[in-house]
Amino acid sequence: MALSFPRYGHAAVALCAVVPLLVAVSGWRGRPGVHRGQPFRRAAALGATAGLVHYLGTIYWTGAVVSQFGGLPAVVAWLCALALALYMSMYTALACGLIGAAVRRLGTRGLALAPFAWVAGEFARGHVLGGFPWIPLGSAVVTLVPVAQLASVLGVYGVSGFLVTLAALVAVALTTDGRPRMLSALAAVVLLTAVSVWGAARVADGGLTREGTPYTVGLVQPNISQEQKWDPRLAGDIARRFDRLTREAVAGGAQAVLWPESSTPYMFDEDPVQAAAIRTLVQQTGVPLLFGSDEVERGTPNRFYNSAFVLDPTGATAAVYRKIQLVPFGEFVPLKDLLFFVSPLVDAVADFKPGERVTMLPFGEHMASTAICYEVVYPHLIRRAVLEGSELLTTITNDAWYGESSAPFQHWELASMRAIEQGRYLVRAANTGISGIVDPYGRAVVKTAVFEEAVVTAPVRFLHSRTVYATIGDAVALMSLGVSALMSVWLVASARRA
Repeated sequence: MALSFPRYGHAAVALCAVVPLLVAVSGWRGRPGVHRGQPFRRAAALGATAGLVHYLGTIYWTGAVVSQFGGLPAVVAWLCALALALYMSMYTALACGLIGAAVRRLGTRGLALAPFAWVAGEFARGHVLGGFPWIPLGSAVVTLVPVAQLASVLGVYGVSGFLVTLAALVAVALTTDGRPRMLSALAAVVLLTAVSVWGAARVADGGLTREGTPYTVGLVQPNISQEQKWDPRLAGDIARRFDRLTREAVAGGAQAVLWPESSTPYMFDEDPVQAAAIRTLVQQTGVPLLFGSDEVERGTPNRFYNSAFVLDPTGATAAVYRKIQLVPFGEFVPLKDLLFFVSPLVDAVADFKPGERVTMLPFGEHMASTAICYEVVYPHLIRRAVLEGSELLTTITNDAWYGESSAPFQHWELASMRAIEQGRYLVRAANTGISGIVDPYGRAVVKTAVFEEAVVTAPVRFLHSRTVYATIGDAVALMSLGVSALMSVWLVASARRA
């Protein structure tokens, strides 16, 4: 499964990545059509093993991040990365345990539960304890644009369900013979073809690229390393770089400019001299500016926020958005009192508070929304913004933490899926890349390389129509939770009667 994701994998692998795991969980022993199913514990162990290998191969970069920026010894940092991978694999284990038990009770028909159990596990991982919805299986196919269009109807969890359904059909075709093999293989081919043809037709129509109001945005990618960012000796150089790149974007036709997350090496509202310089820049260029800066709300105690500010063409503050979904162990420490053994990390992490609401950001007569860094991976949060009136999705981030790892590439693709789900253009400004624009079909209009200074100026559109997914939300995931819960109750009851 890890080879389905960037930087080292390919999206096409996701079409068959789960097949070996389903064959193993089904208990197939080489006899065509005989699926005995694995006992719950053994099936869960198989799922945990597959999940652990998958997540170690995709989130390996977390160890380097907490070591370099959290102050932990390398061994402890990598143990933290292992713990995170183990936690994520727990959901794969529970899904596989349920699938194995279903096959054990129902035979081959039990594999029909696979997409429901898998989606239930992914959805739970995205919500329990605040959630960590990084790299759900469905997000792997965002670059297979025709297939990815399914997200506009079912969301990313629905795409995961589609991929696991496809895998279950292939698993049955590989482990049966005669009529069952033929029907399963035919169903897999028809399903994939139907989705691909429909998706290709949707993209070819391209109606969303002609609707709405055209608008030109400018993105500033300053390429400032973490070591340089907070060095007070470089504050003047950083300010001049932003000034120069912003004027370049406006000269290129930008009607609004975006800077990345935490663009200012100071709190914007707490430094009147530096704030005045930014307001003057906006007044001189005459276009709105969206940028990230930390914010403090004075009180007892003070409350700190990771925020995004919008200045209107007069330089006045038009809106402020406070980040809602904070990064665990990056912006806050969950269960801080219990984690005494990683005290250097606890001490190093800023104690931010979450925002409470989505804020619409005015760009002239139109409304946009923003997601700060990691929170763009939460489908329901972006959907909420669209339901509240967002005509354009933006996201600002600082991926300098991740170095040359897979993380910036994974982050870009996770963000791109939100454009398809909501039928909106998505504009992304990243400190060290990847910055760019994604159209409502998930195609990159323009994107930068990582670790280069860049200015991007390109057209987008403010859109009003809603996708099916924007209307129904995660109905597929909720249905999967219900089906999995009912099946679990039935299996337990059946086992007690046996």
